[in-house]
Amino acid sequence: MAQQDYYKTLGVGREAGEEEIRKAYRKLARKHHPDLNPGDKAAEDRFKKVQEAYDILSDSKKKQMYDQFGFYSENGAPSPGPGGGPQGPNMGFGGFDFSEAFTRGAGRGRPSGAETGSAGGFHDIFSNLFGQQHERAANVPEKGSDLEYGLSIDFWQAIKGTQVRLKIAHQEVCATCGGSGNRPGVNAVCPECNGSGTVTQMAGAMRFSLTCPRCEGTGRLRDRCPTCHGDGRLSAEEAVEVRIPPGAQQGSRLRVAGKGNAGTHGAPPGDLYITVRVDPHAFFRRDGDDIEITVPVRIDEAGLGTKIEVPTIDGRALLKIPQGTKNGQKFRLRDKGVLNSRTGARGDQIVEVAIDAPQVKDERTKELLREYAQLHPEDPRAEIWTKV
Repeated sequence: MAQQDYYKTLGVGREAGEEEIRKAYRKLARKHHPDLNPGDKAAEDRFKKVQEAYDILSDSKKKQMYDQFGFYSENGAPSPGPGGGPQGPNMGFGGFDFSEAFTRGAGRGRPSGAETGSAGGFHDIFSNLFGQQHERAANVPEKGSDLEYGLSIDFWQAIKGTQVRLKIAHQEVCATCGGSGNRPGVNAVCPECNGSGTVTQMAGAMRFSLTCPRCEGTGRLRDRCPTCHGDGRLSAEEAVEVRIPPGAQQGSRLRVAGKGNAGTHGAPPGDLYITVRVDPHAFFRRDGDDIEITVPVRIDEAGLGTKIEVPTIDGRALLKIPQGTKNGQKFRLRDKGVLNSRTGARGDQIVEVAIDAPQVKDERTKELLREYAQLHPEDPRAEIWTKV
């Protein structure tokens, strides 16, 4: 399967920063979230690709490997190939033989302190460079990743607002080690690198600075926490109280700060983003802050005019039907729509009239309709024929 271009998937350039990547992800995740596209397999597949791209590009360790090698693997970077460089195009040393230089370097003896000689050649050095690259990155504090959650609420919960209690599965800071990943009480200076986190290795006349293999670049002896096995985080479920404000709309996205995955080595946690899906109502429809409804009207009410009661989200309201009202005509009830919690203003209610034709079951009704037809013989479809 071809490796997808994660930058192209998110629609950002390779020079994009953390915030630009985050914004692009949020926009696409909201658009293609399965909860907002029920039954749409293409949207679900697209959402998975967007999630995969964000998982790689939002993690500095994974992003570094992806930028360097064009892919990410849990097994680390490619192993060194012939010539000492990583396998792949344009990454070797052209077949040059460095064995003589390494032999000379090895004959000079082992330097003191944190500097070591080597007869293993570039293969050993580059193995150390690439093999320890992810260990160095693992010790850098990283902000926790954000979480996306889809929440379905009914029409009235969206209109009035509500409080919901959710169980969120995420990563929490390990209580045993406080997120450090070390066994409590172990913090001794590494004798191999004297606390610097790096050692120097010689190859002939060439000197390489490598991550200390004993302390993994921390400068301290590390004894992994027995609870989290050195990660500093544990998977857990947490009950989170979420307030849905009045007027929440389909696709509204709510942020709950600090309820995403825990960060590493003391870095702050990510956030929890909740995408709202509103179930439809039996007869109320919503357009932004306006409420729409279709109300049946008898033919005599439409012809003679009257006042009728119509339902609103606040209860009943009186609506005047003018004489001669036509089918499909719309009327506006001011400030009978949804309260916008951000602006403090309310929308309107739009009432569409549907003329209800009478059920003719007796002779008297038929007689009245025939009399009406004689009084109004005009063709209501005459205008249509003039434009055909």
